[in-house]
Amino acid sequence: MSSTVPKFLPSISKLGPVIALLAACVFFASQSDRFLSSQNFSLILQQVMVVGIIAIGQTLIILTAGIDLSCGMAMALGSVIMTKFAVDLGMNPYLAVLCGIAVTVLIGFINGALVTTIKLPAFIVTLGTMNIAFAVTQLYSQAQTVTGLPEAMGFFGNTFQLGQATFTYGTVLMLGMYVLTWLYLRETAPGRHLYAVGNNPEAARLTGIATNKVLLGVYMIAGLCYGIAALMSVARMGVGDPQGGQTDNLDSITAVVLGGTSLFGGRGSIMGTLVGVLIVGVFRNGLTLMGVSSVYQILVTGILVILAVATDQLTHKKG
Repeated sequence: MSSTVPKFLPSISKLGPVIALLAACVFFASQSDRFLSSQNFSLILQQVMVVGIIAIGQTLIILTAGIDLSCGMAMALGSVIMTKFAVDLGMNPYLAVLCGIAVTVLIGFINGALVTTIKLPAFIVTLGTMNIAFAVTQLYSQAQTVTGLPEAMGFFGNTFQLGQATFTYGTVLMLGMYVLTWLYLRETAPGRHLYAVGNNPEAARLTGIATNKVLLGVYMIAGLCYGIAALMSVARMGVGDPQGGQTDNLDSITAVVLGGTSLFGGRGSIMGTLVGVLIVGVFRNGLTLMGVSSVYQILVTGILVILAVATDQLTHKKG
């Protein structure tokens, strides 16, 4: 009997986020008739697509036992860069988007370089770049929203009909990115190296894995995700918002932890993060339908992340 318990427990831990998501759906369905409508589910996906893409980059970093507090501000800076380049400089919108993404990748490179070369803690490095990105965003935009965007920048905010529900192309892109990241982590050597570095960086180095290159690459890929998220934000909102992204770092960390990825690194899955993103979206949507104040929504989110981190801590100690 005892020999079967260790095999049984991991399956339950992996199913935990799914069970929590289903339980939340059942609860909110009992509180609002509108919750189970296909239109509401498509709305939830639209609401989480920006944080969902940011959470992909955050997952990769947390899998290496790091953390990124700069993701929301990097996204905001990228969105301001691409919109102001297109509007104020008259740049081709596609080139402007690439410039915005290049800036977020550069922020990822700086984060990764400081973590790998100077060996600074990721928390401190990304806290610093978060404040720098915020300041640069405010100074460059003069704290003004950028409007009058080219039509091409709104493509991923356009919708199409599927049954009774309406979906955006940005939602499709987000789901596609999760599938690609899942394949990358599961089927490629670099993906397996990422887990190895997060589990034990010294052991990984001794087996011949270039740990610094892995970490630098992870932070740059995360920066790419933030740039794509910036484009999704622009497409959804129709403006370049210098005030955006201020809570996205905490929202993305919440989603990653709720999805079962360990803050200690080396354990977790990208599909778990998708479930975590949906949990956050379902709670906020359900509480809104119930007429609950946004302050209480933040309170519930905070409670959820503390419970998830506590569970991760207990699981790590038991392991």
